[in-house]
Amino acid sequence: MRVLIVNKFLYPNGGSETYIFGLGDALKKHGHAVQYFGMEHEGRCVGNAVGAYTADMDFHNAGVLQKLGYSFKTIYSKEARDKIRLVLDDFKPDVVHLNNFNYQLTPSVILEVVKWRKDTGRACRIIYTAHDYQLLCPNHMFNNPRTHSNCEKCIGGQYLNCVRGRCIHGSVIKSMMGAIEAWFWRRKGTYKYIDSIICCSEFMKSRMDTNTVFASKTVAKHNFIEPYDRCSDNGNKTNNSPYGKYVLYFGRFSWEKGVRTLIEACKNLPDINFVFAGTGEYSKEIDSLPNAQNVGFKSGEELNSLIGNAEFSVCPSECYENCPFSVMESQDRLTPVLGAKIGGIPELIEEGKTGWLFESGSVQSLTEAISRLWNDTESVAECRSNLVNLRRPDTDEYSRWYEDTFGAKLKG
Repeated sequence: MRVLIVNKFLYPNGGSETYIFGLGDALKKHGHAVQYFGMEHEGRCVGNAVGAYTADMDFHNAGVLQKLGYSFKTIYSKEARDKIRLVLDDFKPDVVHLNNFNYQLTPSVILEVVKWRKDTGRACRIIYTAHDYQLLCPNHMFNNPRTHSNCEKCIGGQYLNCVRGRCIHGSVIKSMMGAIEAWFWRRKGTYKYIDSIICCSEFMKSRMDTNTVFASKTVAKHNFIEPYDRCSDNGNKTNNSPYGKYVLYFGRFSWEKGVRTLIEACKNLPDINFVFAGTGEYSKEIDSLPNAQNVGFKSGEELNSLIGNAEFSVCPSECYENCPFSVMESQDRLTPVLGAKIGGIPELIEEGKTGWLFESGSVQSLTEAISRLWNDTESVAECRSNLVNLRRPDTDEYSRWYEDTFGAKLKG
């Protein structure tokens, strides 16, 4: 197969990029040709043979006039159509695999793929991996950051609710532009051209299926993870951590990740040691906790060591998580996870066997769960032992599934 992977960012930026780089490498390893299309950026690490990319759109550092120009480009992009056409004509893909494309690339790229298929008579499937809820919700997350609450009012195309709630950065204007963008493409019917939608959790599939255009096209498939090279001791803790015995949180320090709730639980548990690894809006609050250490952003072997030596990790999200890598990375390093009962998190945790669940957003439920597990070393050890036999798909397995699922349909 010849696969063109489309994503607005072509440099390491988050979970979507981890996914596209891992999938692309695995497909190439299996003999498929892979190229990428997205925005130009100084950090870009993948690309296409003709060097065609859209101009970088930096919403955070743009001036007033530049932001005004961006407002229209976030709805429809002639540049994206022109540039992707150059790649299509040169690469002639069998599959165009969309990922995060709204705002910077826009669904305009779908229209150009459809036009290219018609002009050339080539059979090219359009696949989309839903990393968030961007096809259903203008702010992509089914939440209102301003009120710190989840919300599904826009399901069914009721996008005026986004403006009423100021759901995008608390701004009426930005929320209005987001609502117009969502309405425009829904009205145009562009998403009907997507042939298959990969949902990284059953929860996400259930939400995508609320749209009758998508319902017959969705398939639930958890994300892959590269297996951690465990030591010969079956991943037992090395007990050489400078932090002693601790509970670990790693990730973004933001409200939707449940960090505010976790901070309150920490205050209720002064005798329990916590380690936070990451950055974000609650850094100062974490620094002020006498029983917590903020070690900042960690990656590579430093993060592996932090995860592997933790008593257990906590995934306290309050947003509709889909298939969080933090849960899978902990489990792969034989560290049990205490996860919030929300979104796709419960799909990754078997209660009492590979981890535990608590009521999302409840300080009391989280406090009680941490206290119980901290003092129940036998249950934690049992979970750690059970995780030895738990396997998630790696990139090779995912690539084979991808080929079997979409390659066969292509041949048909």
